[in-house]
Amino acid sequence: MNSETKVRARPAAIILTPSAEQRVADLMSRAPDGAIGVKLSTPRRGCSGLAYSVDYVTEENKFDEKIETPGGTFYVDGGSILYLIGSTMDWREDDFTAGFVFENPNAKGSCGCGESFTV
Repeated sequence: MNSETKVRARPAAIILTPSAEQRVADLMSRAPDGAIGVKLSTPRRGCSGLAYSVDYVTEENKFDEKIETPGGTFYVDGGSILYLIGSTMDWREDDFTAGFVFENPNAKGSCGCGESFTV
């Protein structure tokens, strides 16, 4: 690359809606001591194979995707990024449920209860 070449910023692996960003801020406002952010991963679980898991994180992993939000740092597990690229993460609440909802273009199917997905 020469000095005239412009480097385009790499887009985030996942898009957080304003509602999801607010939820990250809410979680970080009452995070346990030592928490540096919130992390999304896709552990093997459920009928279809992979599930979404959001947890506090206490140390950075150099392979994780780091996304700065207005309310705190959001990480995407390095081993999960390929399953999540292009996804949107939202926080939704109604009279009966509250939780993160994912629109994942990589998911080829999900179980009947919606807890797990396959790629």
